[in-house]
Amino acid sequence: MDRSQDEVSNELQIYFENHNEGYGIWKWQHYFEIYDRHFRHFRNTDVHVLEIGVYSGGNLEMWRNYFGPKVHVYGVDIEPSCSIYASEGVKIFIGNQGDRLFWQDFRQKVPTLDIVIDDGSHDPEHQIVSLEELLPFLRPGGVYLCEDVVGAFNHFSSYVHGLGHKLNDSELRSFSDLISDCTPFQSWVHSVHIYPFVTVIERNLSPRTQLSSKRRGTRWQSYKW
Repeated sequence: MDRSQDEVSNELQIYFENHNEGYGIWKWQHYFEIYDRHFRHFRNTDVHVLEIGVYSGGNLEMWRNYFGPKVHVYGVDIEPSCSIYASEGVKIFIGNQGDRLFWQDFRQKVPTLDIVIDDGSHDPEHQIVSLEELLPFLRPGGVYLCEDVVGAFNHFSSYVHGLGHKLNDSELRSFSDLISDCTPFQSWVHSVHIYPFVTVIERNLSPRTQLSSKRRGTRWQSYKW
């Protein structure tokens, strides 16, 4: 689909462009295509969404509008005054995203998560802590999105590249059709996506046990390996 047509059909983009007053929203323009690509299939479902970084509260309203009436929205911010943005269907937690004890307490109070959007401190070390504490907590098929990953040698970005390498681990146990047993990471992580300033990690819908390569056909070149 032509990019301009895709943007026209992107309801998040439309909402943002028409949000001329009320609680503030501040986003890079190219984020909306990424959001819609990875979040669209959650719309109008019983989806649990966490955004780290409440700021001026406008994002929380945007998510409620986009995901529909069944959504459960959670906001986390270090600033106590952000508690004013709590409303029906929106719960606010005050804490430091770089504090593992905070996340342990948070997980006790929230039933589950399907989506995490990290728009918090933008500190690479904090981003790593939040990812490590929350990615395993996501339900199967869940999506973890970290935004504002800025800088060519950003520490969080390097960390994520390391996770990408883990998807390429190989534990071959058969060479006839090629079968590789999945590592624990491959079992529950489906994919790692890298965009300008944004990282997206998706969980598998169900645990994957192996990766296999099968042959079809009867005529093969007699190359020597």
